[in-house]
Amino acid sequence: MFRVKICGITNREDAVTAADSGADAVGLNFFDGSPRCVTRELAREILEILPPQVTKVGVFVNSSAAEIRKTFDELGLDVIQLHGDEPPPMLGLFGNRPVIRAFRCRDTGLNPVVDYIEKCTRLACIPYGVLIDAYYPGQYGGTGRAVDWNTVVRQRTELGDLKLVLAGGLTPANVAKGITTVQPTAVDTASGVESSPGIKDAAKLHEFVSAAENAFAALLDDNQ
Repeated sequence: MFRVKICGITNREDAVTAADSGADAVGLNFFDGSPRCVTRELAREILEILPPQVTKVGVFVNSSAAEIRKTFDELGLDVIQLHGDEPPPMLGLFGNRPVIRAFRCRDTGLNPVVDYIEKCTRLACIPYGVLIDAYYPGQYGGTGRAVDWNTVVRQRTELGDLKLVLAGGLTPANVAKGITTVQPTAVDTASGVESSPGIKDAAKLHEFVSAAENAFAALLDDNQ
């Protein structure tokens, strides 16, 4: 699993900046309702310049399984991220393609996430990991709103050994605290390193990756 993902990459320059900063994953958004949406053609151009060690994640919202599989295979993506209302049985339609299931958490905390994973377990289609984002009506991520970290901490054990990606309102100023508090497997940001929707700010991007990597390193030292 990657540790630092920069999501919503929309151009080659930002992709290069993300890779040069040390981010080990980028997200390409294929949801046409997002200001960060990219076409398959643009995605291919972006992917061509990324080094092989960078994990390429395709973000999908309520697309058909067939469309997702086709995009994944044709572009040579590494991971599928489902960020919509996809039901548990859908995860069984992707074969051995790794799937990260994103959840927009409301006041009920992680209870819906736990219920979803239990259904996946019964269906033998457990995701590669889960991503915890903030809920905002009518929007599927990229809102800049923060998740209640304390709620995630309280219910973290209910997710078992699943890899946890923390998202939602992460910025260069708070990502280290988020990592220290939640102790996730990875972190993910989009709007937190932008100058405008879909356009990354190079300085913020570098600051975010540096702060995240330092926090993960400190966490590793503390746990040894």
